[in-house]
Amino acid sequence: MTTQIIEAKKGNITAEIEYVAQKEGIDKELLREKVAQGRVVILKNNQRSNCIPVGVGEGLTVKINANIGTSNEKSTIEEELQKVKVIEANEADVLMDLSTGKYIDETRKQIIAATHLPIGTVPMYQAGKEALDEYQDIAKLSKDKLFSDIEKQCKDGIDFITVHCGVTKFVVDQLEKQGRVTDIVSRGGSMLACWVKETGKENPLYEYYDELLEIVRDYDVTLSLGDGLRPGCTADAGDRAQVAETLVLGELVKRARDFGVQSMVEGPGHVPLNKIPAMIETIKVLTDYAPLYVLGPLVTDIAPGYDHITSAIGGTLAALHGADFLCYVTPSEHLGLPDARQVREGIIASKIAAHSADLARGNKQAIERDRLMSVARKNLDWTEQQKYAIDKCVFESLKDSKPCTMCGEYCSMKIYNKYFSEV
Repeated sequence: MTTQIIEAKKGNITAEIEYVAQKEGIDKELLREKVAQGRVVILKNNQRSNCIPVGVGEGLTVKINANIGTSNEKSTIEEELQKVKVIEANEADVLMDLSTGKYIDETRKQIIAATHLPIGTVPMYQAGKEALDEYQDIAKLSKDKLFSDIEKQCKDGIDFITVHCGVTKFVVDQLEKQGRVTDIVSRGGSMLACWVKETGKENPLYEYYDELLEIVRDYDVTLSLGDGLRPGCTADAGDRAQVAETLVLGELVKRARDFGVQSMVEGPGHVPLNKIPAMIETIKVLTDYAPLYVLGPLVTDIAPGYDHITSAIGGTLAALHGADFLCYVTPSEHLGLPDARQVREGIIASKIAAHSADLARGNKQAIERDRLMSVARKNLDWTEQQKYAIDKCVFESLKDSKPCTMCGEYCSMKIYNKYFSEV
């Protein structure tokens, strides 16, 4: 089975490359070259017919991802499917299913069927949860069980997977020697670090990396090489453990490209504003300019309830300096699972960050969109202003004092208007 990067290296422009080039307004031959180099990935499982491909990487608009997923404590499949509708209505580019509750397989299949967006997962969540449920010990998780879950999710139609291959014995040792304020905050990273320490063995995702590549290549699933040791507070940003893991990820990017597998790299995390430019540029250099997917970065640790704002500040600067893909952060980050309203707020904040960076990077589509909004404002043309606004619901809900029809109960302006009408 072929992949986008294999075809691009052969000089072939696939239907997906042609579609992304047209949507982004760039030359399709230039895009093919960047896919061949591994500097752009096209997110689409070759077995998934209902997915509209999304390009991520150098020279393209900054993309955003929205996370959803069940847990044992909160949410149901129905609630997560409602969030999918909110994600689509507010035009996120991609979503991830991070479910750890009951019926993980069924949740994933229903989400895949419910949306045309590319979908990502973290297979370690399912494998680790099921090992803990059965044995109450993460060390009892077998390599075969982990790889079986990876293949199952690829077969279901998942378009990209986060795999924490860089949490190696050496990297965990570096972490222990230096110490940290917040240790490991990545769920997948902490599971694998515990597994490595308890078993004394090498991380199977690293030791059997070629086997992993064989699985994902069959489905053209993109590897998102997870930052299991991302800093969980500003004090830990840029420490030895983070850099050690990034060096490993650079090695794995090259091996994936040689194998004909698309890959991107995940980045921090919590990072003070002054450290973001150098950190992003260093990660890009160490990973040979693979597409970079960042969580935030959050620029301060003291704003619970407002981390969609702290991440938007960091995400704008990170994207200006080379990040390609922003993972949204909701107001409930560090507090609990987001509801549908908070999902919407996270998407809007992240979209503002992505567009601001596109504008500063000189993207022609972003510049034209701002210009057209300005013309509409000059002409007092509210219909055109709504067309170019990131949050179209503001216009929908204020116009004629009618409730928003775009986001239902989760429109922030509808909630705002209802509250003040009752006060």
